[in-house]
Amino acid sequence: MKKANPDHSLRDHLLYLLKGEGAHAKFEDAINDFPAKLRGERVANFPHTAWMLLEHLRIAQWDILEFSRNAKHKSPDWPSGYWPKEEAPPSAAAWAKSVRAFQSDRKALQKLVADPKSDLHKPFPWGDGQTLLREALLVADHNSYHLGQLVTLRRLLGTWKD
Repeated sequence: MKKANPDHSLRDHLLYLLKGEGAHAKFEDAINDFPAKLRGERVANFPHTAWMLLEHLRIAQWDILEFSRNAKHKSPDWPSGYWPKEEAPPSAAAWAKSVRAFQSDRKALQKLVADPKSDLHKPFPWGDGQTLLREALLVADHNSYHLGQLVTLRRLLGTWKD
């Protein structure tokens, strides 16, 4: 009988989280068919528009990915560099570009986590003790939180289909 590899199992669990599986909203479900006229719409007592959430998700995930693979990466200023200044996307093309960039960076992070040559536990020499495991969990947690906000926003706007 072949012994289970705990590292392989951990990578599988991380990939499961990063894909939005299980109890998490999937990015594509939260974002697909979002009506263009509502992407910059404000809802009473809700802090963000769909565009603001999409861009924040993209920027934060990109920042964590780049930090995880590039010692020379400089993060944006917090919090101003992590949120768009506009409430609505400047165009449908800008929305589509942001969606594609999020998906591309998510795939790159999944590839990094899946690579057995990537040490999940070794602290990055350029950080303050951060590891790939920590950063992957941070992305999964952060994405889950804000995707939940997107789902809530869609419900409030009347565009969410259960």
